[in-house]
Amino acid sequence: MDNKKIPFSRASISGLEEKYVIEALRSGHLCGDGSFTKKCHAWLEKNVKTKKALLTHSCTAALEMSALLSDLKHGDEVIMPSFTFVSTANAIVLRGAVPVFVEIRSDTLNIDETKIEAAITNKTKAIMVVHYAGVSCEMDTILEIAKRKNLLVFEDAAQGMNSKYKGKFLGTIGDLGSLSFHDTKNIVAGEGGALLINSSDFIKRAEILREKGTNRSQFFRGEVDKYSWMDVGSSYLPSDILAALLLAQLERSNEITERRSEIWNKYNKAFENFEGKEIVSRPVVPEHCEHNAHIFYLLMQNLEARTKALEVLKAKGIAATFHYVPLHSSPGGKKFGRAHGDLSITNSVSERILRLPLWPDMPNSDMIVDLVTDVLKSS
Repeated sequence: MDNKKIPFSRASISGLEEKYVIEALRSGHLCGDGSFTKKCHAWLEKNVKTKKALLTHSCTAALEMSALLSDLKHGDEVIMPSFTFVSTANAIVLRGAVPVFVEIRSDTLNIDETKIEAAITNKTKAIMVVHYAGVSCEMDTILEIAKRKNLLVFEDAAQGMNSKYKGKFLGTIGDLGSLSFHDTKNIVAGEGGALLINSSDFIKRAEILREKGTNRSQFFRGEVDKYSWMDVGSSYLPSDILAALLLAQLERSNEITERRSEIWNKYNKAFENFEGKEIVSRPVVPEHCEHNAHIFYLLMQNLEARTKALEVLKAKGIAATFHYVPLHSSPGGKKFGRAHGDLSITNSVSERILRLPLWPDMPNSDMIVDLVTDVLKSS
């Protein structure tokens, strides 16, 4: 690779992925729910410890299934952060419900659990948490509020594969969890996701929704003599070829996480002194959380400092980036949702966050450290 061309992310691919994909191609079963899909389900259920895992063609699909399973209706409300990807909100809006955007914490950049209860109304049906950068939200507090208010809890754990909160894997703590295996994530299938079902009440219906609203899965297991249209649904299954790629990634997940963590820790150590001088802020990982090194970011002093850093890195061929445009301030957010409070922290973080390239086989992380160090010294 050209040392001056470092993409923001790149999947770690070994011979195992190639081996499994070729096996899938030769199996003659290329559509969904083949042998590799079943192996992925079993791997997730055993290793992540969820009652039922169902692969989907995207994390977006898993989020949409969560909304369907909760029977969201027009006018219902779901509390969520504004600092997230649009899929989190779209799953709610597609059911005619209203996303209610709540402030994030200034340390973990996750939804501020102390702001949730004030946003609850008689229309609130659920809380959608987003585990930013693979660092958990404060789930004990959130679950206590949900239990007291009789609300469902959805986990958008798109960035959270292999991360834990007090020993529990993200996505397995609320009623339903969603994982992403998109090419930009730690564990990838190119495209893909999974719905993690942590309440047995949802399992039978989830299988039906995922199979176009039919009981086709029961038919293939020999539980019924024919399958019929039973409920609403869509085609949420991924190809078994993608499941083959994913299985190899799952089996290598600890290795991939360890290699990402080495780079994350290098970044974190390199910029420690600048945080002490209040030039930047580094990620905060609470002691009771285990993160997966999905994102390393710096919070710059202001938009101008962030813009300067991006320009310097871009000139050297290094694809640093930022996100998100807060959903509450976007055209779609204004049309379909509402903000609870002024969300000043969300707005500030969006303007100041700088995300650095991070992937397992990345060359020249030292060069990135040196360039960013030069930028920070001139701040």
